[in-house]
Amino acid sequence: QVQLVESGGGSVQAGGSLRLSCAASAYSSDNFCMAWFRQAPGMEREGVARIYIPYNITYIDDSMKGRFTISRDNAKNTVYLRMNSLKPEDTATYYCAAGRACSQRADDFGTWGQGTQVTVSS
Repeated sequence: QVQLVESGGGSVQAGGSLRLSCAASAYSSDNFCMAWFRQAPGMEREGVARIYIPYNITYIDDSMKGRFTISRDNAKNTVYLRMNSLKPEDTATYYCAAGRACSQRADDFGTWGQGTQVTVSS
């Protein structure tokens, strides 16, 4: 049973940057895919980025392309989300998730972190 711990959230002004971290307790087929989702109050959970660990294949959702980057440090079992040019609409709780395949569906991920809050002010 993989455990995920997110960190790195906080408050930033529009145009600023943050780097989120997701540390996994172990590496197995249960977390071949690591993903970031976000959820703002009153909104549906939204996919942000995914990475297929064995081959380092990354996916960035359209609205975040050019601003967000997902990467990993395999030695630390850690995935990062670098967020640049942040906008107020990026304000949300960001969740790390792990699964066996890089699906776009949140329900396909079996393990979730506790979430880290990102607040972007104007």
